[in-house]
Amino acid sequence: MKALAVPSTRPPTVENLKVLTHTGSELAKHLPRLEGYVAAGGQVPLSRHLGWLPVLERGLRHTTYCLETRQEEQTRGVLPLACVSSLLFGRFLVSLPYLNYGGPLAEDEAAASVLIDTAVALADSLNVRYLELRNEWGYEHPALGQRMTSKMHMRLPLPASAEELWDQIPAKVRNQVRKAQKNDLQVSWGGEDLLPDFYAVFSQNMRDLGTPVFGSALFQAILAQFAGRAEFCVVRSAGGPLAAGLLLHGWGISEVPSASSLRQFNHTNANMLLYWHMLERAVERKQEVFDFGRSSEDSSTYRFKKQWGALPHPAEWQYYVRKGTIQDMRPQNPKYQTLIRIWQHLPLRITRLLGPRIVRAIP
Repeated sequence: MKALAVPSTRPPTVENLKVLTHTGSELAKHLPRLEGYVAAGGQVPLSRHLGWLPVLERGLRHTTYCLETRQEEQTRGVLPLACVSSLLFGRFLVSLPYLNYGGPLAEDEAAASVLIDTAVALADSLNVRYLELRNEWGYEHPALGQRMTSKMHMRLPLPASAEELWDQIPAKVRNQVRKAQKNDLQVSWGGEDLLPDFYAVFSQNMRDLGTPVFGSALFQAILAQFAGRAEFCVVRSAGGPLAAGLLLHGWGISEVPSASSLRQFNHTNANMLLYWHMLERAVERKQEVFDFGRSSEDSSTYRFKKQWGALPHPAEWQYYVRKGTIQDMRPQNPKYQTLIRIWQHLPLRITRLLGPRIVRAIP
C-alpha cells in the first residue's frame, strides 16, 4: 500500500504540488484513473477504493470529497472524505465512515502533508466538530493534535490452497467447524438476492448489541458499485438464516466490514462455519491476506479473530478537533449507556426503522 508505513528520511518538499478537490458527479469521470493509482500499490483492501465516495452518497446521503495532490500532472496522493451531518450531533469530516481504513494514500510525507493541510482547511470551512483520519500509521502534522490507538486490524496471511488453510488453523477451531457441518446447515453465496437474509441477521444482531443499524440502502449501493468484488455469505438452517457476512475482495486482500450471527443459535457453530467459508472463498480467489476487521485488544471479537491465527496490526486514528472531544461520539461514553440498554429492548421493527436515520449521523 502507498500509505506510509514508517516516516520518510527524506526532507519534505511541496515544490510544484497542487491539490484538486473532486466532488459529486464531477468525481465520476476521475474514478477510473484514480482507481488505477490506488490499485498500483500491491496489497490494497477494497476499502481504499475511491468508489466508496459514491457509495456513501447513495447509501448514507453524505456529501463526499476526493482530494488529489498532483505534481507536474502526476498523481502523488489521494484523500477521500465524507461530511457526516445532522441537527442532533453536528458535522464531522471523516475518512471514511463505515470503513476501517482511511486517511491519506500518498507517495511521501510531502504529498500527505498538503492533503492534510487541505482537509484541515475544508474542516474549517464546513465548521465541523472534528476531522477524523482512520490511518493505519500516524502522520506528523501540527493540526492533528489527538489520536486513538485502542483498535487494531486483525489479519491472517493466506496459503495457496484451502487444504493448507485447514491444516494451519488450530484443532479446536477445526472441531467447531466440523460440529457446524454436522448440524445440517446450508451455506449460500450471492448478491442482492441474499440481501434480505443478510439484513435479517445483521439488523437483529445490531439491535441486540444496542447499536443503530445501517439501512439496507447502504448494502445495495455497495453491491452495485463493486459488482464482482462484494458478495454475501449466508448460513441457514431449515428455519432461516443464522449467520451472514459481507465479504469484499480487494487487490491481494479480502476483508469483512460487516458480519453477524444470531446469539440464540450459538450452539450450532454457524458463525464458525460462516468464517471458514469466507476464508476458503478468499483462498479460492488467490488472495494473500484475510482482514477480519478491527478490534480492541483482548476484547471478545479480538479473541475470536485471534483463534483463527489472525495477527494484530496497528490502527492509528488521528483528529483535528475544533469543538468538544473525540470521546463525545464514542459508544463507550457513559452518557450513552442508558440509551444502549433501552435500544436493546426495542422491537426489531422499530430499530430497523429508526436505526438508519440515527447511524448515518454518527461518524
